[in-house]
Amino acid sequence: METLGVRLAFGPVASATALAFVFGGVALGTVSGLTPGLHVNNLALLLASVAPAVPGPPRLVGAAMLAAGVVHSFLDAVPALALGVPDAAMAATALPGHRLVIAGRGREAVRLSALGSGLAVAFAVPLAVPVTHGMTVAYPVVRAHLPVVLGVVVAVLLLTEGSVRAFVGGVAAFLGSATLGHATLDLSPAAPLDAGGMLTPLFAGLFGAPVLLEAASGSGVPEQDDATVATSRRTVAVTALAGSVAGAVVGYLPGVSAAVAAVLALAVLPGSTEARGFVVATSGVNTANTVFALFALAALGTPRTGVMVALREANAPVNLPLLLATAGIAGVAGFLLVLGVGDRYLRTVGALDQLRLSTGVLVLLAGLSWSFAGLLGVVVLGVATLVGLVPARYGARRVHLMGVLLGPLIVGT
Repeated sequence: METLGVRLAFGPVASATALAFVFGGVALGTVSGLTPGLHVNNLALLLASVAPAVPGPPRLVGAAMLAAGVVHSFLDAVPALALGVPDAAMAATALPGHRLVIAGRGREAVRLSALGSGLAVAFAVPLAVPVTHGMTVAYPVVRAHLPVVLGVVVAVLLLTEGSVRAFVGGVAAFLGSATLGHATLDLSPAAPLDAGGMLTPLFAGLFGAPVLLEAASGSGVPEQDDATVATSRRTVAVTALAGSVAGAVVGYLPGVSAAVAAVLALAVLPGSTEARGFVVATSGVNTANTVFALFALAALGTPRTGVMVALREANAPVNLPLLLATAGIAGVAGFLLVLGVGDRYLRTVGALDQLRLSTGVLVLLAGLSWSFAGLLGVVVLGVATLVGLVPARYGARRVHLMGVLLGPLIVGT
């Protein structure tokens, strides 16, 4: 069958084979998404390194890799909510999701995250075509003035802090992380895994270890209330739409993370959506990013995420109909998995000793850092952890730590 120049072929065996690869990717994304400290980019590099040895057509191997990335983007919110919950006395400086968990609304946060990601996929697919067309026109100008664009983003993040003390803390966090990124990102240390890199120790130290250290003396996950979403459907939908649009920024603008895009998205929404809005928007950005990055790869030939880099490294063809269908299936699977696993994850973590749990995850982060970047990775993990402790001490948002990527891009290194 051929329509509008696109040939569609259907066959029971071919369809079953494609679904097998897609659900294999779903399984991999489930394991990686629920593993604390495993960044999706490192998952992508691992997949790219083993892809040549996987029997099967490159297009189906690529579909499996994309499915893993999409499901990972749904599920990585679960350990982020369940692990590193500080004492209630530190709620003011806790991550937005953790503030909900401390208030007994963790089950609601799980559903808000699932809704944010699920709605973002639904919004991103129709938006991707016009956004891609617009970015195809605008990208050369953005690229030529990238340091200025990113500098404006950093300025907005700093100027929207709520106090002078938080502003100072944000500046210190940005400069410290930018210096660390400038010194380490281009290093290629000897490591047990060939698909290594400095992102794992940097992100684990800046964003993971400080949260765990702050939570080590806490009481863990308190008893959780019912799962009713207290935010109106319209607010959730509008926030998810804003997150999806912001996902286009992440998909086309290097160095801008989901958290950065979420802060920018919430800044333009009427009224304050606070922690609930941040959970919805961040999840939406994180997942929509994959769809927009797929179109960016097809239109501009430029991979904007680790998964897209992995697709190119694996020589997987950019078959949009197949990959969009894969993203849709993986999105549904990710949504159902978050709802099925999230509550159990919270209950399991809540039953564990917080000090032992934090220590165990810290050891895991050190092990991942060593696996991806050798002994140097462990050292960088320690230094990054010290820098990562700065924002909470000043009451600033942790998003300023994205200076680790933004700083080197702004100065052109």
